[in-house]
Amino acid sequence: MRSFHLPGRSTVHARGGMCATSHPLAALNAIEVLRRGGNAVDAAVTASAVLCVAEPHMTGIGGDCFAMIAKADGTVIGLNASGRAARAADADWLARSGLTEIDYFSIHAVTVPGAVDGWARLLEAHGTIGLAEALAPAITLAEDGVVVSPRVGNDWALKADIPARDEGGRMHLLRDGKAPRVGQVHTFPALARTLKVMAAQGPDAFYRGELAEDMVACLQAKGSLLTMDDFAATEATWVEPIRTSYGGADVLEIPPSGQGITALIILNILKHFDHSDLDPMGPERFHILIEATRLAYEMRDRHVADPDMAAVPVDRMLSADLAATLAARIDPDRCLTDLAAAVDRHHSDTVYLTVVDEDRTAVSFINSLYRSFGVGIVTPKTGITLHDRGACFVAKPGHPNCIGPGKRPLHTIIPAMMMRDGRAAMPFGVMGGAYQAMGHAHLVSNLLDYGLDIQEALDCPRAFYEKAQLEIEEGLPAATVAGLKDRGHDMIPAENPLGGGQAIMIDWEQGTLTGGSDPRKDGMALGY
Repeated sequence: MRSFHLPGRSTVHARGGMCATSHPLAALNAIEVLRRGGNAVDAAVTASAVLCVAEPHMTGIGGDCFAMIAKADGTVIGLNASGRAARAADADWLARSGLTEIDYFSIHAVTVPGAVDGWARLLEAHGTIGLAEALAPAITLAEDGVVVSPRVGNDWALKADIPARDEGGRMHLLRDGKAPRVGQVHTFPALARTLKVMAAQGPDAFYRGELAEDMVACLQAKGSLLTMDDFAATEATWVEPIRTSYGGADVLEIPPSGQGITALIILNILKHFDHSDLDPMGPERFHILIEATRLAYEMRDRHVADPDMAAVPVDRMLSADLAATLAARIDPDRCLTDLAAAVDRHHSDTVYLTVVDEDRTAVSFINSLYRSFGVGIVTPKTGITLHDRGACFVAKPGHPNCIGPGKRPLHTIIPAMMMRDGRAAMPFGVMGGAYQAMGHAHLVSNLLDYGLDIQEALDCPRAFYEKAQLEIEEGLPAATVAGLKDRGHDMIPAENPLGGGQAIMIDWEQGTLTGGSDPRKDGMALGY
């Protein structure tokens, strides 16, 4: 429990339903859905749509989503609603293109957005309301305007140069060429009209109708290979989560093409170390976590890809033998020097939310544009910000994650679920692009190895390798920084806090819920 002498957040407790999101408006609207009789899936999709308006640099209908649903009977199902590359993006095209990587601002970084199809499939299969009702709060906010909150305003100003490069970006995301200030009201009239079309016509408007036509025309004018057929072929995939055991619980992740398997590898490595005498904020603990992360991310970058297009050795990657081999490489007194300069993709922009309803259906949900404002292209007519998820492809022929026809890239956004005794114990997620897998392992270890409460576990200072340097947050103790330096880590201050996160714990015996929301964002946990 936190010291009440110091600034901080308390955990949130309730008996009915609960949500935890990165923005208060999303939390409020999710709770309103639950109190009207909707379920956790209804509330999650509604909240995600609100976040597309309230956090326009982080997420949007032009991005992707993933979800995990745990029912009260212990059934768990996952959804991969990430989009695919153009079917024309074949090996011959790649050879002719001269590309050695897919840059964040390359037109070829835009894959077909998968989020809208994912929302529709979630509601159809597991919701009680339709897409029109789920979109209604977002439509109202887009029309009437949303007040820019502190973290959103900070990020918007820092990244205003991205929409400034694009006609639609300047039109819909800037005011007189600048980001709106904290406390100002910003409206999205074109996006409101687009959401109304989706509400009236369903997801077909986005993938086969007028909205798809507008996006394809905008993209092709800039050199994209994407076609109407590529959009029409979009289909989210129901998947069976993968898992590992840790500290008496099971931790579940979405399988590749997502990077959730990386979090499980980190946890498997951490099992080989005794945490009982380690300070959760100390250099010894952070060094082991960081080294386990670097080893796991090397496995990720070598193997994770679209399993429909490449053989991903999931069983081997999750094996006890591999975990033991990797753990044996960690020297508690010195950082490894023979690893690739991972991670080569910056911790980027995402929203994560979780909802648990009165029936104890638990939803873990994540939606993203990848980098701030995605690829930096906003359709002038329809106001859709397009993501740059294809930047997670490589352009090396023969690599499992090389861009290819109709292929999904390695994906950083990962919802997670903790299970105990065959039932959901905690839906959770940690935002921050590539950081997310480490964030999951850090959070789980904080809870199960060190006994922190859910808010303390989210609050804990973070560190993460960006290429060859370790980025550290301001809250990391000086003694820990010194200890990491002594072990050979080359450190730099993190420009911005690393990620964010939300989680809800389910106490089946007491019939209560406990929520936490990351102070690195503007959001909150809210229950009734």
